[in-house]
Amino acid sequence: MAAADSPSTALQRRDLCSRGIRLAGKMRADVVDLLDAYVEQQGLDASASMAVVEGVPLAAVERWDEQTGTQRLLENLAAYRAFRALLAQMLEEQREQLGEADTGLGRALAAVLLQVSAFAYHLEELLRLESRGIPGEEEEEEDGPPPPPRLSLFEQKLRGLGVLRELAQWAVRSARDLRQLAKPSPATGTAPGLAENP
Repeated sequence: MAAADSPSTALQRRDLCSRGIRLAGKMRADVVDLLDAYVEQQGLDASASMAVVEGVPLAAVERWDEQTGTQRLLENLAAYRAFRALLAQMLEEQREQLGEADTGLGRALAAVLLQVSAFAYHLEELLRLESRGIPGEEEEEEDGPPPPPRLSLFEQKLRGLGVLRELAQWAVRSARDLRQLAKPSPATGTAPGLAENP
């Protein structure tokens, strides 16, 4: 783990975290804009409360301050991989429902999907910097996520609302996680390592 403690690695980590924080902020702003357009276009109530949507990772976490850097990165990576699949499914459903009639919403969904993919790659880079393996990389490419159950049009709309709401929350959490990772360690003056606590 000596490489994780070197000044150049700490500087690289801080740089990756800073870029990730900016990416998360931009993504959140775009998701909020998309959410507004989605609610309007789908005829939904933006203030509607919803139960947990199956398959959508929750940003809320108990004892956040006790998590290690590795745990934070792995949870973020798993969430963004799930969002990548969910957004791709939403985009497909959007095209099935409207064809090319509403290209604005489709383009916005596709743009957010690209940002989610880029952010997942960014998280993988942070894990690689720490010489961590990227979990499930091979399995995900070969098998992919299991196909979701077929939903009614209204259920698809509600699931889409839940996906976008939770993605906006994840963008906030990701920025917070990356700020925590970028903080200098009081003892060494470098960013804390991602190693598990003893």
